[in-house]
Amino acid sequence: MEKRKSITGNTKIVGVIGSPINHSRSPQMHNAAFLKAELDYVYVPFHVSANEIHQAINGFKAINVVGINVTLPHKQSVIPFLTTISREAELIGAVNTLTFTEDGIHGENTDAPGFIKAMNENNVPIPIGKDVVVLGAGGSARAIVVALALAGVNSITIVNRTIHKAITLAEDLTKNIVKKIDDEDIDQDKHCQKKSYTNNISAIGYDDKHLPDAITNCAMLVNTSSSGMDESQPLLINQDWLQSQTIVYDIVYTPPITKLLKAAMEIGCPTIEGIGMLIHQGAIAFERWTGVQPCVKTMKKALLIN
Repeated sequence: MEKRKSITGNTKIVGVIGSPINHSRSPQMHNAAFLKAELDYVYVPFHVSANEIHQAINGFKAINVVGINVTLPHKQSVIPFLTTISREAELIGAVNTLTFTEDGIHGENTDAPGFIKAMNENNVPIPIGKDVVVLGAGGSARAIVVALALAGVNSITIVNRTIHKAITLAEDLTKNIVKKIDDEDIDQDKHCQKKSYTNNISAIGYDDKHLPDAITNCAMLVNTSSSGMDESQPLLINQDWLQSQTIVYDIVYTPPITKLLKAAMEIGCPTIEGIGMLIHQGAIAFERWTGVQPCVKTMKKALLIN
């Protein structure tokens, strides 16, 4: 692959913050897209610990960074330091993309549209009117639950090791979605057809007796837990609970085919790899920062290079 010629004082800086950050493949994806588009940008990974987030934001402002992606564990903790936040990010309660301007720092969430675009790319329909189970209760889970709720699935069950965290998430998102429904009812003309959202969001733990039935009966299972990154760890669920028609979507992209996806493939489930969501949420951020639509094929090719 062709490499950029040099980095100068005119090169614009973007990047990603997280802890850990060594696993991130966003730099290779974005830098390949910048090269393809002939843009003088460079994308850099920054390790930022939880107690250094404010200092990091101030540092980025000081050196005129253009934009920053936000990954675990900062998607919520970064919000107090922003000037403005998009309506969708406010609804989700988490941010994954920052844009630095003269007017301040704008935060938004590209995970939700990126999640849906990856489904569209794989020709997998959203299970409207059906039940979904989401594993994990972090920042990505927030975006995905909202995306599915607004798309009109029947119910969403959040499963997490720390049940209190899952319950808090379910209650928080239910409140936000109900408010959105109420706001739109007020804004829409009385003759307009109302959108079908679900506020049927619940939470259970991995030791809950209802978990096997929830997974067996769901139309879609989404893993947002980072446990999929460690192939030495056992599956979070029992493979026998999966049905061949269940859509299994793992947003973990390292490794590309997780243990969960392998288990799902063995019984013939439709599967979606995390690389698609990574590419599409990144492409949206790329366009926000540059005003240019990136070459998605170039981004994917860069990610597939070992």
